[in-house]
Amino acid sequence: MAVELAKTALWLHTFTVGAPLSFLDHHLKQGDSLHGERLDAVQKGLGALGMLFQQGELDRLDIAARSLEQVAEFTDVDIAQARLSKQLSADADAQVAPLHALLDFWRAMRWLVPGWPPEKPDKLVRLGDEPLRLALAELFAPQRNLVATLAAGQLEGEGADVAAANALLARTRELAGREHFFHWWTAFPTVFAGANPGFDAVIGNPPWDRIKLQEVEWFAEREPAIAAQPRAADRKALIAALRTKQAPLAAEYALATARAEANARVLSKAGDYPLLGGGDVNLYSLFVERAQALVQAKGVVALLTPSGIAADKGAAEFFKGIATTGRLGALFDFENRKVFFADVDSRFKFCTLVFGGAQRVFESARCAFFLHALDELDDPQRALALSAMDFCLVNPNTGAAPIFRSQRDADITMRIYRQHPVLVRHGGTNESRGRLADAKPWPVQYARMFDMTNHSTLFKKSAELQAQGFETAPLGHWRKGELAALPLYEGKMVQAFDHRAADVVVNLENLKRAAQQEALRSEEKRSAGRYPKPQYWVLRHEIPRSMSWDYCLAYKSVTAPSNMRTMIAALIPACGVGNSMAMLVPAPDGHATYPRWVALLLANINSMAYDFSLRQKVQGQNLNWFIVEQTCVIAPAHFDVPLPPTFTAHMRQSGLMNGHHEHPSVADFVIPQVLALSYTAHDLAPFARDLGFVDEQGQVLPPFTWNDDDRRARMAALDALFFYLYGLGLDDAAYILDTFPIVRQQDMAAFGHYRTKDAVLALLALFEPAHAVS
Repeated sequence: MAVELAKTALWLHTFTVGAPLSFLDHHLKQGDSLHGERLDAVQKGLGALGMLFQQGELDRLDIAARSLEQVAEFTDVDIAQARLSKQLSADADAQVAPLHALLDFWRAMRWLVPGWPPEKPDKLVRLGDEPLRLALAELFAPQRNLVATLAAGQLEGEGADVAAANALLARTRELAGREHFFHWWTAFPTVFAGANPGFDAVIGNPPWDRIKLQEVEWFAEREPAIAAQPRAADRKALIAALRTKQAPLAAEYALATARAEANARVLSKAGDYPLLGGGDVNLYSLFVERAQALVQAKGVVALLTPSGIAADKGAAEFFKGIATTGRLGALFDFENRKVFFADVDSRFKFCTLVFGGAQRVFESARCAFFLHALDELDDPQRALALSAMDFCLVNPNTGAAPIFRSQRDADITMRIYRQHPVLVRHGGTNESRGRLADAKPWPVQYARMFDMTNHSTLFKKSAELQAQGFETAPLGHWRKGELAALPLYEGKMVQAFDHRAADVVVNLENLKRAAQQEALRSEEKRSAGRYPKPQYWVLRHEIPRSMSWDYCLAYKSVTAPSNMRTMIAALIPACGVGNSMAMLVPAPDGHATYPRWVALLLANINSMAYDFSLRQKVQGQNLNWFIVEQTCVIAPAHFDVPLPPTFTAHMRQSGLMNGHHEHPSVADFVIPQVLALSYTAHDLAPFARDLGFVDEQGQVLPPFTWNDDDRRARMAALDALFFYLYGLGLDDAAYILDTFPIVRQQDMAAFGHYRTKDAVLALLALFEPAHAVS
């Protein structure tokens, strides 16, 4: 239907009175753009199996190309010429048909037989079951001409081997007909012939769908009761019950799953998508790599894709290859806001991606981010020119695109990156020395504990624990003899410096997000024994021994650049941790000093200066490690320098700083603030103990009483300090604070003015004129 509509549209736009409708069939073709074979690769595979490929078969492409070149010269000025164009195109198709039959067979074999093609003839006899081995032995017999056999459609003769071969040929034809394999390089022989093969331009709007079957979405349309289960283990139990009852829905689900798995396997293993075909991929990324393969060396590709193509880890090698070499021409990033696609989430971000072929280089890339209308591209403050070196500076490991909303955002961010190190800079490789060590200013290591889907069988609800004889215990735990069940923390339970931000409540009617947070009130947090109620608990012995710690730094790994804050981190007590949170734990060389440096790093990443620079590289809703490790942090040496006397005096006068150091260092101020903000409940007593917050008998002192005003004052002081440490003065700080609109709105509602901004700038003024740290 799409082909017929395109043909009709072209006729309407190009119609000439008195002339016949032009012949267009050779230009408009239908098929699966991602599933197709290259003739040279199939030739190589045939050669490895000892099969001959006659030169005469290749001549078919030349004949077809000459016929189509003649069609291209025609103007179809009369009906006779239009008919001749149709005849010549049909002749070209007939010439190529045997080759397409071969390519269809080869692709179908990849689909039907894992491990196809084998590398050697003797491996043919090891593939599949007995009928398959008989079929392959007959089809790949030395005397056979496989192209002729496929053109004929079947083998003549009798016997089990011939019958098996014909059955296999029928299966491959049926599969190719159903999946519509499309072989670009032979479907357009004139395009890929000559010295400069490929299209001058490849333009498209590919689908934005994951290949892997989405269990919840699939059952939501067919059996909502299964989709409504928040725990994956419960969904799988209900699906197993369908299979036991031999319900038709179970067979339908099995077929859909098998097809999705075969599709994903072929796309990842066939070798067509070495850059973007790994992992749980989205279809759009494969179209991007297909376009790169189809475009001429000096041609141009223009595609509409999710913005993840410029930011996701799976796309890093591809995007770095175009962004840091000058091949990126334009990247215009849009936030949906229901303006463009009504049925897509308003927060979803997509982009127009323009890049050149292997030999096409642009002086700079035109970039704009968070656009809500096309006319915003005319604003010189929104449309930026970024060089290849700019991409290397801001994202040195991946070359991913920063997402500057304005030229000033770009100027501030790149200044920060020129002056401060990233959390982890990958060492890369060296021809003589091999893999080089990563550069880390802090001895940090990334960790994840439990996957909420794959490990769901380990999670226990409170009712399940009670039924198994467990009883409630201190610190929010459950106990049964020697067994202990610890809370399973999720990102929704924490806020900055606060591991007790919310309980988890479950609403089964919400299919997409059954588990929601319910914030704890300040009055509740004043009790040091009030702990957040999780959705699940996990037995202590199920927690990996390598992650059995008394406390650690954790941050929400689900975020959005449009949220109030992008980074939300806190110290959490000994517990299980779901994959909506990531952890920063000590590397082997960082265990001894972890209490000190984890406090300093936590203060750093919770600061508004850090959050601003982080936001310049977050495209989607996942705060992945590859993003965090490329963020700028303050080097440890800066925490050892003395605080400016004016700031020190003010902090002592306000009661936020104690101690008898005449010239306290930055760390001397930061660590007590983090302790006071974090240690508000008994479950973080080990952290207080390790920082020396004990009485004369060595007993840990009581937790700090929750006080909203005191917390605001401490966090404002930390924010002012980190603006100073990042080398940002009053003007830059005022600008950055204005880029947190939700913080402003909450302050205006609560206090009638932007209290956070006023407090931070007043404290930052105490650092003037020495506001820059080099």
